[in-house]
Amino acid sequence: MAGSGSNGSAASAAQRLEAELKRAIVGLELRPGARLSEAEIAERHGVSRQPAREALIGLARMRLVEVLPQRGTVVTKISVGRLMQARFVREAVETAVVRRACEAFDRHARERIDGLIELQERFAAAGDHDTFQRYDEHFHVALAEGAGCSLAWDVVRDIKSHMDRLCQLTLFDAPTMLGLVAQHRAIIAAIDAGDPDAAAEAMRDHLTEILRAMPRVEAEHPDLFEAP
Repeated sequence: MAGSGSNGSAASAAQRLEAELKRAIVGLELRPGARLSEAEIAERHGVSRQPAREALIGLARMRLVEVLPQRGTVVTKISVGRLMQARFVREAVETAVVRRACEAFDRHARERIDGLIELQERFAAAGDHDTFQRYDEHFHVALAEGAGCSLAWDVVRDIKSHMDRLCQLTLFDAPTMLGLVAQHRAIIAAIDAGDPDAAAEAMRDHLTEILRAMPRVEAEHPDLFEAP
């Protein structure tokens, strides 16, 4: 029993550490190309090396870090190819979600979405990117839950990390964020109208926003991107 508890504690420590490192990578606190030391991570976070090792394995699975010969573990650079694939999968899943939402949508989730959009608008107007992005994610979660397919978000959650890193470089002002709020309103308006084609098109337009900004961001921050 003691061994089981110890294993469970190590597993939970690894999960917490993985989530913290993922947040730092997505938030660009750990920059693309940065070297990560298992020993240093363990010491900094006050854990043994086993949780640190497991956390890095989880991040490698998400392709947020990779092991390079003679360089050790490094934060992956932003890959345009991976980002495009992630966006493709996310569009396929989330357009299907809003189509289903047009058929039936949970009343409580719908009420919650109104509050989430108001919060997004408030933090966008204040230029608070980090809080805006958190409520942006809550909006998409609520769509999946309201449509009765919350597992769809589990598919999206990890792959969107590659898109989220780019978002850190694009959501830099209030007008940009307020434009995304307007797109959220268009999505929910189409769901309210029970129009699956309009809802899917509004979601597609929303998820294409990042592609419009990508050439500029890549030109401004070439050191953060993988070489073609």
